[in-house]
Amino acid sequence: MARDLLNRYIWIVDTIKRFGRISRKDLDSRWANSPYANGESRIPRRTFYNYRQAIEELFSVTILCDPVTYEYYIEEEPGSAGEKITNWLLNASATSTVLQGSREIASRIMLEDVPSARDHLSGMMEALRDRRAVTFDYHSHSRVNPTKGVEIEPWFLRIYRQIWYVTGRETSSGKDKTYALDRISNLKLMTRSFKLPANADPKTYFKDAYGIMVSRGEARRVVLKVDSRAAKYLRALPLHHSQHEDEINDGYSIFSYRLCLTDDFVSEIISMGSQVTVEEPRELKAMVVTRLRETLANYDESPT
Repeated sequence: MARDLLNRYIWIVDTIKRFGRISRKDLDSRWANSPYANGESRIPRRTFYNYRQAIEELFSVTILCDPVTYEYYIEEEPGSAGEKITNWLLNASATSTVLQGSREIASRIMLEDVPSARDHLSGMMEALRDRRAVTFDYHSHSRVNPTKGVEIEPWFLRIYRQIWYVTGRETSSGKDKTYALDRISNLKLMTRSFKLPANADPKTYFKDAYGIMVSRGEARRVVLKVDSRAAKYLRALPLHHSQHEDEINDGYSIFSYRLCLTDDFVSEIISMGSQVTVEEPRELKAMVVTRLRETLANYDESPT
């Protein structure tokens, strides 16, 4: 996939969404003045067809054509995966457009880096689109030397805390695994294709996960006591889609969740410090206490 293909897809989706409905003539007119035209006065018919197919396969965004008016439009269900992807595309496009016109104030704009999107996102998207296996070397943080020649059948991509991850079946073990794109090198697309499993749905796969870590254990009911200041933050940015505010009291609120108990969830609770207290389950309390004791042990100045 050419490096600017993703930007072309975003431009097409953004343009159609902004106008609601647009004819090929008007779309071509705006294409000619876009930074992606490369001197072309219109999008060739076959090229536009290929772009529409790629957009649908990659992002679940279907560009339809009205047979009466011959206008193109995007129809989505509110809250659907397609709408969420479209919003992400438009946000990316809006950010790019604004920054291109703000070079004179670039030194006063701070952005979070997403290194995982720089080298391997386009190639991995191509593999998802064509359902082709990939190989790469993986530089895990827990190993000194990289694991050579990892081969997976990629199912889906997810961005989490500014890092892109790919989840799929690892060929040698037959297990589903998740890899961070910023730790990948020597990515190669294979000629071998694969059949996507019927249950390879990211929303279902991560349903009971706090972040990127998936546990084989059952989801548990989690109850947190949160002070009033942190409660406002959680109302604006819920920790998990299952979040429910059970009680509102003077000085604190009670929030409940249903999710798996994972290390990244423990880290999130600890990051909130004294603003949050685990009420249940007991296992989660123990995990938090153990982590805190291990941390305090690093600052133990008693003589050895």
